[in-house]
Amino acid sequence: MPYTPMRRDLTTERLTMGPWDASYAEELRHLHAERGDGTPTVERTREIIANGLAASAETGIALLPIRRRAEGDFIGYCGLIVGRATVEEPEIAYELFQRVHGNGYATEAARAVLDAAVATGRGRLWSTVRDWNAPSFRVLEKLGFERHHVTTDDRGDLVWLTRTLP
Repeated sequence: MPYTPMRRDLTTERLTMGPWDASYAEELRHLHAERGDGTPTVERTREIIANGLAASAETGIALLPIRRRAEGDFIGYCGLIVGRATVEEPEIAYELFQRVHGNGYATEAARAVLDAAVATGRGRLWSTVRDWNAPSFRVLEKLGFERHHVTTDDRGDLVWLTRTLP
């Protein structure tokens, strides 16, 4: 079944999400550094952005940078990816700077992406979350995701959640 491409311009009460460009490289590398496994180079981050844009052109889905409307600052990203799932039933993914955690931004952005996913004609989304990531579980619970199964890899347990779309 062919799907409508995902919208690349999403706006919520407090956030805007739009396409990536190379100007995000410096900010994105600092976000990736918060993961605790080093800071990627600007060149590597530009490559990550370019690869994401190429994948988006191929799949019709995308991760989108998130900016706060009032402040205009980049705070993370949210969107749909193939990830560990499929283009027909993609994963919702998000990552925000720790300094903005606890303000409901991830839920707000993910809700907009969920609506955009519905508009593509898809019937189901997935999310995979490490078992220690309680904040992500709370976001997904608010969006109606339910635990499906658990797998284990070299980094530990990975919880798979799913959400049927209307």
